[in-house]
Amino acid sequence: MYNLLISHSWTYSDAYDRLVDLLDNASYFSYRNYSVPKDDPIHNAPTQWQLKEAIKAQMAPASCVLILAGVYSTYSKWINIEIDLAKNGFYTPKRIIAIEPWGSERTSQVVKNAADEIVKWNTSSIVGAIRK
Repeated sequence: MYNLLISHSWTYSDAYDRLVDLLDNASYFSYRNYSVPKDDPIHNAPTQWQLKEAIKAQMAPASCVLILAGVYSTYSKWINIEIDLAKNGFYTPKRIIAIEPWGSERTSQVVKNAADEIVKWNTSSIVGAIRK
């Protein structure tokens, strides 16, 4: 069983939903999803510090963080916080796996620079990176 946090923007939730479906249907693979749900009160944290602490608590049980590397990621305050936490917020850093969205021509250099591994949008490469 793998504990994952899937970073995403609810503005682009269709990509998140497709990734969850892909993982749910992967053969011989089970995981727990620690991603922040759409209706979670974290979204309304009154201060930057409280937002960061809430994300850190959500990320704590995860062994790796999956980030969809669409170009929109570059401009997301959340994703930048998640990258910083994954790299610096824990005694043992969390692995970051950047997933290049299906058919994308432009991807986030910020996410790719932070990634421990960059994979294409297909089940075997994503699951293989998680298993490493």
